[in-house]
Amino acid sequence: MAEAFPDLRSTRLRKHADYQRVYRESRKHSSPSMSYFFRMRTAEEKVPEVPRVGLTAGRVLGKAVERNRIKRRMREAVRINLGRLPRTADVVLHPRRSVAEIEFAKLENEVARIFSTVTAQTEKHRGDRTHGDRS
Repeated sequence: MAEAFPDLRSTRLRKHADYQRVYRESRKHSSPSMSYFFRMRTAEEKVPEVPRVGLTAGRVLGKAVERNRIKRRMREAVRINLGRLPRTADVVLHPRRSVAEIEFAKLENEVARIFSTVTAQTEKHRGDRTHGDRS
């Protein structure tokens, strides 16, 4: 079951440098309604051990009203599924314009699928390290 986080502010990527670090240390992944980037924080980084998620909504998504609606829907889908992410994950989500139109249940399922993929790839990478396989 998804874990509840008391302070949702601590679960957001806020600084430009944090976004840039995710972009630099990741590669682009895609799903039907959005693209996403993710990285795992190291133990040396001085941030709380909670997953952090950043959203982008550029002007290409429409006027301010449309962008704000997309961000509200995305934040709620993230809030519901945040417990699926590893505690050291940083994720940036780039929604497409279709996010404004799809049913919320579909959006929520897509975010859940993305977070499950991040978790699975993280565990796979961790398993590769412990066995010395760096393919």
